[in-house]
Amino acid sequence: MPRLVSIEFSSDGPFGEEAAAAYAELAADIAAEDGLIWKVWTEDPETAVAGGAYLFADEDSAARYVAKHTARLGSFGITDARISNLGVNEQLSSTTGAALTRD
Repeated sequence: MPRLVSIEFSSDGPFGEEAAAAYAELAADIAAEDGLIWKVWTEDPETAVAGGAYLFADEDSAARYVAKHTARLGSFGITDARISNLGVNEQLSSTTGAALTRD
């Protein structure tokens, strides 16, 4: 069953185009993660929050990534990450147009 992971944490930036430039290498690394279907990068400069929503093919892939990314965030001094890891109802999600495979 696919898993939807949400990770959110406090961030003073960079945001927008500056973040795209600063995190290009990280984005390429994440894109190659085993089991990752997609990631949506999220940010809100007004509330100093950043993070992302990730869709993984299965629980094992999601759990491995959460452990890896939590350690990565910790190496940046980020210790307040809020993480959820939820199963995806494939039938209902398909009905509402969710992309559940990596093309």
